[in-house]
Amino acid sequence: MDGYSLTELWSILVMQGFSGLSLFSVLLLMALGLAIIFGQMGVINMAHGEFMTIGAYTIYLCSQVTEQYFPALMPYYFVIAIFAAFAIAFAIGYLVEFALIRHLYKRPLDTLLATWGLSLIMQQIFRSTFGAREVSATLPDWLMGSWKPTPDIDIPLNGLFVMGISIIVTIAVVLFLYRTSWGLKVRATTQNRVMAGAVGINTKKVDRITFAVGCGIAGIAGATFTTIASTGPTSGSLYIVDTFLVVVFGGAASVIGTVLSAFSIAQAQSILTFFMTEAMGKVVTLMAIIVILMLRPEGLFTSKVRR
Repeated sequence: MDGYSLTELWSILVMQGFSGLSLFSVLLLMALGLAIIFGQMGVINMAHGEFMTIGAYTIYLCSQVTEQYFPALMPYYFVIAIFAAFAIAFAIGYLVEFALIRHLYKRPLDTLLATWGLSLIMQQIFRSTFGAREVSATLPDWLMGSWKPTPDIDIPLNGLFVMGISIIVTIAVVLFLYRTSWGLKVRATTQNRVMAGAVGINTKKVDRITFAVGCGIAGIAGATFTTIASTGPTSGSLYIVDTFLVVVFGGAASVIGTVLSAFSIAQAQSILTFFMTEAMGKVVTLMAIIVILMLRPEGLFTSKVRR
């Protein structure tokens, strides 16, 4: 490109690529939760972004309380707050499944409309509670600054932290689904609900916990989101379309497909926005996904499911 030396261009591309990895980490955490809810349960949860916002506001509240009343704990509060974000999003997801979702199984359009209405209600609750302005959590000192592998490349420490969290959560989800008795029940219910119930699996309880776990992972996504951006009532809704694209493109109920899809979309958007506007970068990415889905409607990976 005119005006850039090869070294400068390489440094810019590396930093743009790492910016894509930060976006990839947030999208992956969001998509993992949605893949569990949509892929395993067939529920179109349009309020998934609001559970991300719950996690983000949990971090904000924890930072405010710690800074005001327990300043000596500021270097340590963030890790504890991530667990709190998961727990609160999990608990609210559990209540939502019990009060609303369980009445709408096998009616995907109804789940879409109901959760869309729920998302609007939750956004108004956030707006009434925290105000319309965006807020930012006070981050620990060890999340500030950057790592310089070369004099021309700056990699933010908070981006490295977000990547680390996404790797840990991905491994935890894989172990949860494929190395635990509960994961076996989830997969059995997904493959054949009637037979799973016949052998004594409480499929209603499986659905409730599965939905809550998906919401809890979205809460973790919100917690990591606070390290790279401020939080507002509609922060989660900005990611919901990209998250659905990741899940559909990767293949419903496929963890590997979710990871590869999130990486592809995040990197494509990040690198394309360097060469063109952000809007055009998203348009080109979306068009490429549409073309691929026309050729392969089932996504990158598929799971055979019998209802």
